[in-house]
Amino acid sequence: MNLVLIATVLIVMALAYQVGLSRSRAVANGGVRLHSRPGYYGVLVALWCGLPALLLFGVWFLLQDAIVDTLVIRQLPVELANVSERDMQVLMRRIGALASGQGVSGEVQAYEMAAAQQMARLESMGRLAMLASMAVVAVVGLVVTQRRISPQLRARNHVEHVITALLAMSSGVAILTTVGIVLSLVGEALHFFRYISPAEFFFGTVWNPRFSTSGTGQQGEFGLLPLLWGTLMVSVIALLVAIPLGLMTAIYMAEYAPPWLRNVAKPIIEVLAGIPTIVYGFFALIVIGPFLSMLGDLIGINIRATSALTAGLVMGIMIIPFVSSLSDDIITQVPKSLRDGALGLGATKSEMIRQVVLPAALPGIVGAFLLAASRAIGETMIVVLAAGNNPVLHANPFEAVSTITVTIVNQLTGDMDFSSPQSLVAFALGLTLFVITLGLNVIALVVVRKYRQQYE
Repeated sequence: MNLVLIATVLIVMALAYQVGLSRSRAVANGGVRLHSRPGYYGVLVALWCGLPALLLFGVWFLLQDAIVDTLVIRQLPVELANVSERDMQVLMRRIGALASGQGVSGEVQAYEMAAAQQMARLESMGRLAMLASMAVVAVVGLVVTQRRISPQLRARNHVEHVITALLAMSSGVAILTTVGIVLSLVGEALHFFRYISPAEFFFGTVWNPRFSTSGTGQQGEFGLLPLLWGTLMVSVIALLVAIPLGLMTAIYMAEYAPPWLRNVAKPIIEVLAGIPTIVYGFFALIVIGPFLSMLGDLIGINIRATSALTAGLVMGIMIIPFVSSLSDDIITQVPKSLRDGALGLGATKSEMIRQVVLPAALPGIVGAFLLAASRAIGETMIVVLAAGNNPVLHANPFEAVSTITVTIVNQLTGDMDFSSPQSLVAFALGLTLFVITLGLNVIALVVVRKYRQQYE
């Protein structure tokens, strides 16, 4: 219903645009010179017709559930007033399911059915009130704005102000989303540190969370170092695969490949970045892991099918397009005058690439490497399937390891008490991973900015 309603508002805005356009042309045909072109007046009418209605819909969408739940809770029996917040949430979910016509487990109490009927009535009344309010606001905006069309109305300025505000709000969404993620992680991580000390978490060498809900701090060991070491081991192996192959691919594509081969090969290489990571995970588990294990048997080395080596190799293949594409773009932006100058001084093409092109593009290439590293550190599905789950400190890449992302998945999988340290630790791990990847991205951006130097 919500999508249909939004589509209806957009159609009404299109009709309002035509009304405003026709009105402005009629005024202009009367021999009056308008401040703006007729299209701006049409857009202004459409904005004042649709934006207030959409804003009203957004407010209703955000507040409806809270208002309805509050009114329904007031109608519940008095003896339910003292139940815990968690039990009340479970009860409201049951009532919501009954109100929407879904089935629930267990016997339905009379007060639950009455509350569900009340919730359904309130939601229906709320929708009708919202539709009526949106219609009134849209009609008022349409009538008032089209009547204001005159030579004195600076429609272009008004439209540009509205568009600027919308662009600023769109830009703010990313910032607010990041802030929201950080605040949620920090809040839950602080809750976790009430059970486990930060020193024990950040410097502990044993990861053994025993799944209990005693909340005493005696229920397990939450050392981060085995997970951090496993994450770094897999990421280093991936970078050892991706950086040489990606950089050599970029150099060949930028300096040696003929245009027809570059136009064919570069899109094919970049297809690797579009393959879902779960596919890479299955590929590692079914093909690469058994192959490495068989190869180890031939040369007398014990290589597990699920190991840091397996996950790192496949992850390196996955991030080759990140390195090659970014490096290729940076190398091709090196001014041709530098190449011509080096060749004019007698350098060979390989010497020109090694001593002129690569040093000039080095800051951007290093930035590409750091972005690829942050991509490798945050990868989940490949390591979930191919790295195994062995959170032990060891330096053998042929054995299974556990990474931060794998552990987050494990800690949040299943029916658990989300107020226990076993679940809250996932937020502390997520915050740690966020800080690591954010640091790498910031360093990459700082390094890339140095590449913006202009070569004369």
